[in-house]
Amino acid sequence: MNQEMAEKFRSGKGFIAALDQSGGSTPKALKLYGIEENEYSGEEQMFDLVHQMRSRIITNSAFNGDRVLAAILFEGTMDRDIEGVGTAEYLWKTKNIVPVVKVDKGLADEENGAQVMKAMPELDALLSRARDKGVFGTKMRSVIKDNNDAGITAVVDQQFEVGLQILDAGLVPIIEPEVDIHSATKAAIEESLRDKLAAWLDRVPEGQQVVFKLSLPSHNNFYAPLIEHPKVMRVVALSGGYSRDEACDILTANNGMIASFSRALSEGLTAQMSEAEFTSTLDAAIAEIYAASIT
Repeated sequence: MNQEMAEKFRSGKGFIAALDQSGGSTPKALKLYGIEENEYSGEEQMFDLVHQMRSRIITNSAFNGDRVLAAILFEGTMDRDIEGVGTAEYLWKTKNIVPVVKVDKGLADEENGAQVMKAMPELDALLSRARDKGVFGTKMRSVIKDNNDAGITAVVDQQFEVGLQILDAGLVPIIEPEVDIHSATKAAIEESLRDKLAAWLDRVPEGQQVVFKLSLPSHNNFYAPLIEHPKVMRVVALSGGYSRDEACDILTANNGMIASFSRALSEGLTAQMSEAEFTSTLDAAIAEIYAASIT
């Protein structure tokens, strides 16, 4: 593990930019960016366009390591270049931003009020490739919709089993058991989830740490015990469907929790903007999310 990256991730001031929309969510991300589905054909062209969008964000002067600690990349972005350099290397060497890659292959069908991750048969190969490219950590997402003990247990067990595999490969896992913000039992799910996450931390080897990416909680500072745990490098928040303003308001009230926003970061950015407009819109978004992340 790169100790310089670990130190930045653990104690730096700022937030994590989630730039990891994958195949299923890419058309939606492009549409929000002002590119309609009839403007491209096929996956290859779609991924070229989304890489242009991400490159435009990453190379922008507002996007740098002063306020952005890390960036989560889609596998296809990690495998491409920015300005002739591998994306992960560009992020770290040019921007002083820690590179992370999303490793999950999407969600399985809902069972017991939750969606675990689909099987990841090629995970070891992906981890090895990520390590060779200078990536620091990984991210993987599951979703919990109901306060069902079997469903929550299945999500947490799978997240940690894969997380330990990632630690063994020399990378730091971002464990993301998202709680649906529209669930009628959200607060109860969070209680069960917090207890299960804390119990699993006992199995993390001494001297190693994981990162949690969690939905903004129903009760302020609810995740403080996890933030203070010696085996937790950081607890980060996903925006989960809240607007940027709403997400930042809730985050501000949760001390020590920092943002890892995707849609809320790129909200308002479009392909049609001039460079000056794009920069000022991105700069305003980064400033708002940064301010909410340093409380």
